[in-house]
Amino acid sequence: MTAHLNEEQNTAAEAILHVTPTAVGKIQELMTARNLENHALRVFVAGGGCSGMQYGMAFEETPDALDTVVEIDGVRLLIDPTSLMYLQGAHIDYVDELMGGGFRIDNPNAISTCGCGQSFRTGSQDAASGGSCSCG
Repeated sequence: MTAHLNEEQNTAAEAILHVTPTAVGKIQELMTARNLENHALRVFVAGGGCSGMQYGMAFEETPDALDTVVEIDGVRLLIDPTSLMYLQGAHIDYVDELMGGGFRIDNPNAISTCGCGQSFRTGSQDAASGGSCSCG
């Protein structure tokens, strides 16, 4: 059973993470195609990538105890506490371009990003930890 957010709750959810209608539609499409209607999309940050940190996404059925659960237009997103520090206020979109489509994250916490957009560095990271971009 899915709970519906009222306008105030939806505004609070979007303050944590904004997901465009295009991205929501693509997430729903992927969940339907993979028969994962009862799952949520985990959005996370992990060490690695050209700039020191990288984004990741995976479908999961059950949230962990400390996860922040955000629901936007019927799509549930799971964010662990560490990732939330880096993703607060980020915008997720889905773009379909001639050279390939994918999810794009516009992160206000990133001070630099790799050319591919999948790797980033924050102000709290040591400048020496970021390497050169080799993804494109």
